[in-house]
This record gives sequence, structure tokens and C-alpha cells, in this order.
Amino acid sequence: MNRLNWSHRALSLTVTVSLSLWGTVIGAEGDAERGAEIFKKCASCHMVGPDAKRRFGPQLNNIIDAPAGAVDDFKYSKALLAAASDGLVWDFENLGAYLENPKRFIPKTKMSFRGLREEADRSDVIAYLATFSEGGVSGDVAESFRISSEILAIVGDLEYGEYLASECTTCHQTDGGNDGIPSINGLDVELFVTALHAYRGKYLDNSVMQLVAGRLTDEEIAALAAYFRSLEN
Repeated sequence: MNRLNWSHRALSLTVTVSLSLWGTVIGAEGDAERGAEIFKKCASCHMVGPDAKRRFGPQLNNIIDAPAGAVDDFKYSKALLAAASDGLVWDFENLGAYLENPKRFIPKTKMSFRGLREEADRSDVIAYLATFSEGGVSGDVAESFRISSEILAIVGDLEYGEYLASECTTCHQTDGGNDGIPSINGLDVELFVTALHAYRGKYLDNSVMQLVAGRLTDEEIAALAAYFRSLEN
């Protein structure tokens, strides 16, 4: 197998994402992976992600903690604009209430969706939306995006991880040095694995990391995680 050509930028993002979800630490307590499946009910009207555009409804990037009615290229209903003028903000509580029953939360809204009656469904969708937002509250990456216990149980091969990481370490110093490039030595295995799987599944939004993680197998991710965890901080 050819060595992976990890760029300086991609590796730096690996560290940033593992520790703080590209500057956004998500606080929704739902299952983002399951939320992505439920969101398909919304996808005929709403988009999220790097290529998101308005459809029948506005795109939903950065919706967490955003003021209502803030997407410039979308024509909102008078009812929603009135709520926005009263200070409505899409925090977790308000999003949950709106997703449960839009017309009850904002009478005369033009959103025709009947709502998500199950609390778990609403929580999971909000957790998914939070992965595309910059306004989340404190939390751990593992609490917002979950992968199976079988994947987390894979024991990484240290020697194979060292082989895969050989080009990474031309930028990231194995002695733990930090000359403008974050050290990834000693990084927690679960955080490392979870972050890369979130990119591979496109639940985290960065095209470089999605490409990098998309080329890795479960065993290769585990090997890299084991290798970098074994290094001294």
C-alpha cells in the first residue's frame, strides 16, 4: 500500500478537530449520526454543508444560536420575522420546540412540516445540525458523534500506524515540539478515532479532512490513533 500523503494543513486540522471540533465544541446531547438519517425528512426543503443553498427553506449552516430570520437570500414569513424582531434565537430549546410542532411554536409560519414528535428524534437532528454550526456550547466530541463499540474496540497496530504516519511526522515533530505546528503526540485514541470517522462520514465539514479520512479503513484509523497516542507529549 502507498503511503498516505497527508498535507501539513490536514494534519493540523486533525489536532484542532480532535480537541475542539474545528473551533466549535458541540453541546447537543443527541446522536449526530442518527440525526443525519432523520434529517433526510427535511432535505427536500433545507440543505446543510459546504455547498448548501436555499431550497423551499433556508440553508441551515450555523443555525445553532443564530438569530431567527438571519439568512440573507431567503424570504421569510411575516410570522417568523415578527418572532425574529422579538428576539427569537435558535438555541437548543427553541429549535427543539419548533421541530416538535412548527405551527404551534410560530403560528402562521409557512413551514409545512408536521414536526418530530419523538424527543430523541429532535435531539438527534439538532446534534447533526450542530456539526455544521459555529455556535455550540461546551461538550465532548464523543458525546455529539457516536461510532460503534466494535470500531472503538479495534486495537491499532503501532508499527503500521508509524508507517502510515511517516509523512505526517515531517511536519508534526515526534519529540513533541511545537514550532507553530500543533503536536498530536499522546492524543486520546477515542477522540482521534471519533473525529476521523466523523469526517469520513461527512458529519464534520471540511473537504480536505473528508478526503483524507475517506481513504482510510477502520484498521488504518485505529493504527494511526494508537501510534500517536503512544508518543510522549
